[in-house]
Amino acid sequence: MNISELCIRRPVMTVLLSLAVVLAGTIAYFKIPVAALPSFNTPVIQVSAQLPGASPENMAASVALPLEKEFSTIDGITVISSSNFLGTSNITLEFNNDRDIDKAAVDVQAALLRAQKRLPIEMTNPPSYRKVNPADAPVLIMTMTSPSMNMSELSDYAENLISPTLSTIDGVAQVIVYGQKRYAVRVRINPTALAAKNLTIDDVARAVNSANANTPVGVLDGPRQQLTIYANPQMVRAKEYSELAITQKSGLTVRLKDVASVEESYESVKTLAAYNGERSIAIAILRQPTANSVSVVDSIRRMVPQFQKQMPASVEMGLLIDRSASIRESIHDVNFTLMLTVALVVMVIFLFLKQAAATIIPALSLPVSLIGAFFLMYWLGYSLDNISLLGITIAVGLVVDDAIVVLENIMRYVEEGMPPLKAALKGSREVNFTIISISISLVAVFIPIFFMPGPIGLLFREFAVVVALSILVSAIISLTLVPMLCSRFLPKHHTVQTINHPIIAKFDYYFELAHSSYEKALDWALSNQKRVLQGALATFIMTIALFVWSPKGFFPEEDIGQMFITTEAADDISFDAMLQLQDQAAAIVKANRNIDSLVSILGGGASTGTNTGRMFVNLKPRSDREPMKKVLEELRGQLKEIPGLAVYMRPIQNLQLGGKVTKSRYQYILQSVGFEGVNEWSTKVVEKMRADPIFRDVTTDSQLKGLNVQIDIDRDKATSAGVNMADIRTALYSAFGERQVSTIYTPVNTYQVIIEAGPEYKRFETDLAGIYVRGRASDRLVSLSSIASIRRTIGPTAVNHQGQIPAVTISFNLAPDVALGEATKKLEQFVKEIQLPPTIITSYGGDAAVFQSGQSSQIILLLAALLVIYVLLGVLYESYIHPLTILAGLPSAAIGALIFLRIFNLELTIIATIGILLLIGIVKKNAILMIDFALEAQRTERLSPREAIRKACLLRFRPITMTTMAALMGALPIAIGLGAGAELRQPLGIAVVGGLLVSQVVTLLITPVIYLYLDKYSGTGPMDIPAEMLKD
Repeated sequence: MNISELCIRRPVMTVLLSLAVVLAGTIAYFKIPVAALPSFNTPVIQVSAQLPGASPENMAASVALPLEKEFSTIDGITVISSSNFLGTSNITLEFNNDRDIDKAAVDVQAALLRAQKRLPIEMTNPPSYRKVNPADAPVLIMTMTSPSMNMSELSDYAENLISPTLSTIDGVAQVIVYGQKRYAVRVRINPTALAAKNLTIDDVARAVNSANANTPVGVLDGPRQQLTIYANPQMVRAKEYSELAITQKSGLTVRLKDVASVEESYESVKTLAAYNGERSIAIAILRQPTANSVSVVDSIRRMVPQFQKQMPASVEMGLLIDRSASIRESIHDVNFTLMLTVALVVMVIFLFLKQAAATIIPALSLPVSLIGAFFLMYWLGYSLDNISLLGITIAVGLVVDDAIVVLENIMRYVEEGMPPLKAALKGSREVNFTIISISISLVAVFIPIFFMPGPIGLLFREFAVVVALSILVSAIISLTLVPMLCSRFLPKHHTVQTINHPIIAKFDYYFELAHSSYEKALDWALSNQKRVLQGALATFIMTIALFVWSPKGFFPEEDIGQMFITTEAADDISFDAMLQLQDQAAAIVKANRNIDSLVSILGGGASTGTNTGRMFVNLKPRSDREPMKKVLEELRGQLKEIPGLAVYMRPIQNLQLGGKVTKSRYQYILQSVGFEGVNEWSTKVVEKMRADPIFRDVTTDSQLKGLNVQIDIDRDKATSAGVNMADIRTALYSAFGERQVSTIYTPVNTYQVIIEAGPEYKRFETDLAGIYVRGRASDRLVSLSSIASIRRTIGPTAVNHQGQIPAVTISFNLAPDVALGEATKKLEQFVKEIQLPPTIITSYGGDAAVFQSGQSSQIILLLAALLVIYVLLGVLYESYIHPLTILAGLPSAAIGALIFLRIFNLELTIIATIGILLLIGIVKKNAILMIDFALEAQRTERLSPREAIRKACLLRFRPITMTTMAALMGALPIAIGLGAGAELRQPLGIAVVGGLLVSQVVTLLITPVIYLYLDKYSGTGPMDIPAEMLKD
């Protein structure tokens, strides 16, 4: 007794088990987490270090390099890169995908402790690390504006209330407050007035520090009571500091207001955030690399009403760059596509079988198979995302195939007059082996995906599992539920009520026409075998040629309605001039008809120097704007009008590979042991790239043209004047380094007292002459100009390393409709043309690196799939030859896919390759249906191979056409590209639709001819052993 017969005998068991599967799947569906893409581990840790006032070269040599040497001993690190700016070093550590980020963080902490002794003693704050990918966009930006409160009050709410609360949310890696305006008291010195009073800046700094001390002063222990001693409280307001007595001169008190202006200001004056043109505080929330964006955003949104209750009513909060919105929209649109697909597939079945009962039976198998797959997804810990739902959608056309094959075979016997029960028993028994071989060989197509290297393999593993599980569940359903329903509900042939409708009549007419045309074509093909074989060889050669010539792309660029803009001015631009240019650019972007809102940021956070700004931009809903590529081209044209400002744009993507922050999407890295060499050669490559129209937004992270002031101190003169080098450096730092001389402690936060020369005294090199240092021997003031000469020089404002050696990263975008494969070929050509020396090492970073490593794996993936199917079919048929017959029609499927991708101007991306992989499975099923039947006819009816294959082709024409049409309808809504995230799904849909349209025609003619040609070598199948041999 086979499984079908058992289920026909026990209908209650079959129905209850099916209902249990549906119930479990339905409950699981509502519990599965929602995400943009499958969760895969991308361990990235960022280490930050500050040494205020240190030059970029100093930061690279004394801070970054010792840390990099320690980090290089950690196992599992793939890339160590660092960017060094004025007073700041940012080091990014990228690990293997199989490295646990929490264990990696422990190793990083240990390395930081080991490196502590090798870092400069002036570094008062030790380096810190965060489990965050700095190149990833925030999952949400929260803005705060108020018409009645000043910026420092708003900043206090952001820093003391919102930021600490958000940091505790599970999955939040970092909360960055942009435009932070923390309260500070600024003492702005007048060097001339100071010199007239015979005082130095250091005298003022010491006076402020000692007058504002906050040290404990002890207790009084009496016989019966204890008294705590309080001296004067700390000064908080600028007015209190103004009256501070610095010294006594000739009986007169010199107060701070006599030599300086004291103002209530901000700790960071060179930082700014603006929301839609209005100055604001912006809070960016970054997620941990493994966190679920949607659940993080949901947790944050739940806290917003609570924050609003705790703040004054005048504070307005805005939310933008909500990464969960596009995910929800995309999931909603995929669900709609899924429903549309189910409707189209059911329509195909109805048109062929023309009976309500016969249509409902496979239509019932669909939800059971798909909902069963949801339960298995939940059990395996998968998420509902673009990739897994793409798998479910494409599976609709595949899972119904098994049910169609079983149903069509049973229907054939019913139409011959057999009772439904007998037809169900006989029909299901006949196709048992066919269903198993179709399903197992279709699942086998996905086995190579499990062995794909790198992030792409991790990403599509979920897709492979979801489709494979759906197919396996559907195979079980079609051998259990479908035969049982057929035996119960199919009407007897003479009682069949077929529905007569003009559309159905028309369809029948065209199907009969197709069937008779196919019969003629088949007879011609069988009579002209040599020509058909030549045609098959030609398609094979054309497939290889098309595969080589097709433009290769990476992951399709998503349009999630958000983009990131970087602005860059001259290396030596001042903050005020940069602010004007940034505001000008932000106004142009905001005025664009496609833009909804934006946050403009200068300084603070992950700032890459004083000459760069950033914008996070939200586009209008998809229906109210142009596609992303057109928006980018339009904005490029408008922003070119701003003189002195370069603007780089890239759409925010859900898939972020690599941890390097760049201005454009793709990265090309040059490294050299000799520092000068790498900058010189990178300039030559950039010049070539900028001259080529396929590249856009070409830029580098090299900044070499910063203006410096070099002070050459005459050591002999300094010694004779009683001045040492440390005194000079301290005096300079106090005047021009925004030195923090005292800390104000309050119940909610700590604030700084900052000393500096007044703005009018620190504009030009000549202002350095106004700095005086006290001679230790004579106690007289010594002018800096009397012991040093001053000159202007040019030097770097950023120094970058990768793998502990100097590196320059060239980042670029591509012109519309240009494939990444074409760009990488051009880059290799440029490198040859400029004759790059062997001492310069080149490599790709981020997306481009994964693309390069995945190029060879695409061909290996397809070849491995063919090999797996060959082995499996060989095992099933006990033949070396029949699998070749089945696989012979595959080139024709690939040719259709490649032609359609070119027609629709789509690149051969990894998604399109997986579409071709799916085609292998679908097209092979047509051949299995024919060959299975032909072999059976040869064995049982003793027909010649030619008669057997002809009969098989004509009899199986209907189920082959039905299953192909079902698969076609399953892929059609994906190919049309409906809704959000469609650019991700469309290449797969178009590859499947194109391949099916071409292969349906070709395989029906090529397969029978190859079957006849190879039949003489095919063997006889499993060996028959005489009964007497089996006796003991």
